[in-house]
Amino acid sequence: MLFDKSSIQETHYDILSVKEDATYDEIRKCYRSAILKSHPDKLQNESEMISPLGGNGNGNGCLTSEENFLKVQKAWEILSNPKSRSVYDNELRRALRQDDDDTEEEVILEDMMVELEDEDEEERNTIQFFNQCRCGDYFSVDSSELSKMGYPLLMKRKGGTKIISLQTTMNDDNSEDGCDALPPPASILLPCGSCSLRIKLLINPGFCVSIH
Repeated sequence: MLFDKSSIQETHYDILSVKEDATYDEIRKCYRSAILKSHPDKLQNESEMISPLGGNGNGNGCLTSEENFLKVQKAWEILSNPKSRSVYDNELRRALRQDDDDTEEEVILEDMMVELEDEDEEERNTIQFFNQCRCGDYFSVDSSELSKMGYPLLMKRKGGTKIISLQTTMNDDNSEDGCDALPPPASILLPCGSCSLRIKLLINPGFCVSIH
């Protein structure tokens, strides 16, 4: 039995409404309750009583009574047997770990490596930010992408040093006073260029880096 990330949205424990550390007796009790509620004959009788049109109650794309009944039966078959339950639990934990691993640690923009393109034409510089992934490739974002998300960058020279910071924007609430405002803090998910891993990139209003 193999899992993918979508297959663990509803586990056998969810189907029977029991906790993952439930005892055999607790699982059996909940199974008996679930099997009675999901039995096709019972649901058919209830449907006929409440549906004046005699519909099958499945017009909204939900599971049919038979499908739900089979799901309850399958959950009981797996969880009632110690060996099959142990195998299921191990594969469930492995799938959950894989899902968690898809997002790596949080990284602030200041901690990423910086590279300038078209350095001979400072007015048209594109600023690239990189962070290496464990697979060897990189997570990356550039200044044009940040600008489209509402985080334009400003680069100034101070001697032989280039200083990059977030560009202020006119605050509409204080437009009469001519006050500028920094964009609010934000976080974005950056995918790796090769594998399925991602990082959460944090953008702080006080962002500022120097390049010598």
